[in-house]
Amino acid sequence: MIKKPPFRKLRGYAFDPSLSLNLDTAVINNITYKVRWEDKDDPDPERRLKSGPRGEYLEVVDYDPTVDKFYAPVDLDHPYILAQDGLNPSGSNPQFHQQMVYAVAMTTIKNFEAGLGRPVLWSSRQVMMDEQVNGNPPEKKATSVYVPTLRIYPHAMREANAYYSPQKKALLFGYFSAQPADVTLQMPDALTFTCLSHDIIAHETTHAILDGLHQSYTESSNPDVLAFHEAFADIVALFQHFTFSDVLKNQIAATRGDLAAQNLLGKLAQEFGIAIGSYGSLRDAIGTFDKKTKTWKPNEPNGDEYRKFMEPHQRGAILVSAIFEAFLSIYKNRISDLLRIASNGSGILPQGQLSPDLVNRMAAEAGKTAQHVLNMCIRALDYCPPVDITFGDYLRGIITADTDLVEDDSRDYRLAFIDAFRKRGIYPSGIKHLSIESLTYSIPDTSGIQGQINVIVNFLREYRSEILNEKRRSEIFKINKKYIAGQYDDNAPKIYGLHRRLLQKFDNSIQFEKLTGLLFSEGARGLGISTSHAYGNDEGNWPSVSIQSLHLASRVGPDGNQVNQIIVTMIQRAYMTISRDGNREPVIVPGKANGNVRVLGGCTLIFDLDSLQLRYAISKPLLDLEKLNEGVRKLNKGRCSALFQHHQDMRIGQSRFEAYFSMGPANSKNEPFCFLHTH
Repeated sequence: MIKKPPFRKLRGYAFDPSLSLNLDTAVINNITYKVRWEDKDDPDPERRLKSGPRGEYLEVVDYDPTVDKFYAPVDLDHPYILAQDGLNPSGSNPQFHQQMVYAVAMTTIKNFEAGLGRPVLWSSRQVMMDEQVNGNPPEKKATSVYVPTLRIYPHAMREANAYYSPQKKALLFGYFSAQPADVTLQMPDALTFTCLSHDIIAHETTHAILDGLHQSYTESSNPDVLAFHEAFADIVALFQHFTFSDVLKNQIAATRGDLAAQNLLGKLAQEFGIAIGSYGSLRDAIGTFDKKTKTWKPNEPNGDEYRKFMEPHQRGAILVSAIFEAFLSIYKNRISDLLRIASNGSGILPQGQLSPDLVNRMAAEAGKTAQHVLNMCIRALDYCPPVDITFGDYLRGIITADTDLVEDDSRDYRLAFIDAFRKRGIYPSGIKHLSIESLTYSIPDTSGIQGQINVIVNFLREYRSEILNEKRRSEIFKINKKYIAGQYDDNAPKIYGLHRRLLQKFDNSIQFEKLTGLLFSEGARGLGISTSHAYGNDEGNWPSVSIQSLHLASRVGPDGNQVNQIIVTMIQRAYMTISRDGNREPVIVPGKANGNVRVLGGCTLIFDLDSLQLRYAISKPLLDLEKLNEGVRKLNKGRCSALFQHHQDMRIGQSRFEAYFSMGPANSKNEPFCFLHTH
């Protein structure tokens, strides 16, 4: 019996079509992607590959509204297409465009699943549905609906834009006529398709995956939040360059192993940048192009950028450069012995071309390092607070996640990250000094509430037994939803969800409030805590603690060490008005009626899957934890004041920007990435 192949080969561009028109880069730009094999005859209907392509994760819909036309969908199982590893790269063939977006998006999904240790789920859709509980008359309740596939529209608009739509659960790619500043770089008025850029496709797919992990990261509660979304999407696109072995070897040979020099691997969306009138790529992670001298120069951080730059792309570039510098430091450390051998101990390579054997060895080290760094960046997402993320929070997530999985950091990966962030003046709050030990979240002390923690542990034991061997994404979503919101169907066993159990068992528990930074008491209304609930489970006067996500993750480190965990994220909302007293100090007045600022608090709880011990409680406190020691429940004054100031800055300085981030599913303009990516 012939076994099903592990992957499907599909041809495409390593970067974008422009490099295939350059004699120096044409040979490396046309590559073959290896994507997960999806079978048209799969016994599971959810996994079957259909024309489009449409598979388990993605659905390509090629409708061009500018000409009111559907383009014929590509059939990747056509024997002629299979025989030649997919369609030949072409700027004018819509079916190749469909193939390209599918190949890159599936590659990005594969990298995320390797780092997260679980299948990717798209952000759910909130809808109002009739719900009947315990034989009572049906009531309209908000509920989360499973989104099986992310839709991709390769020709969605005729403009210089591409974006992920949280409303449509779709990626929309535009095309436009090029207006290059230098006609020697690109033909004027040539059609430029964003769906043919690896970097843009990977970037937008990352936005969609990140939204499925942390939906609150689209709320601009501090200057880092949107910048993080942009930076992280660039980081994934950037490090996927290093999976293209021929490109990697070519660039190592061209730079003589110095990846800090100008090279293709550190650039993003080059054709797009040129087409909109920029020199070089749209964004460059390691350097910039000087328009006056028309030369490239590396970036030198001075620590001021993080305090000065507030625009999301500029600010995000600071994080990208920090991650890339950490990678370069690790890479240089890994090839130091090769350089000593090749230079007879001097460390200075002789003139002339490098030996092919040396290039291959250096490329292998660069590729391995890039994959390790990408995995570190992706794993860290589970070790971050679910709301109001800062770059400092992300650094702590990177260090904690890596410490959890890799016991022996013999190559100083963690120090490389700390050093790169320090050079840019990025420091986490809440630590006394900068070290691996202080950045790593500690195991929380639950001695005072162990009995209550056991309530969660017993619940997670039930959850673990049901989901442990489940592979179908739709069933994983269904189980997660059942254990978050509960199951009250008369025809099925009753299950009280984690949401209800938490609120009942931890009412008035100061110890649990100190652990999470959230309010679990009947006094919620007095602090203006919202009483709306996830999945429509209204518990009357109970405070609104919404369980945002529930995940099982199984990760394997580079040394074979395996970590199995259950991750719970919860959020809480409060409304307030801030005024100033006679000393200009902020005065917080809670309450939704007159509240002009919404404050989010949140906490990530990470349990060991095997022992069900609580490993970490990563909180963005809504409450003042010092006051809690005195038994007094007050909103966190410092956070509230900072959020209020950011809210005011947004209203005064960026009214149009604020309009795109206004809240509410009915708002037709609630498309944050459309606005961010407009040029």
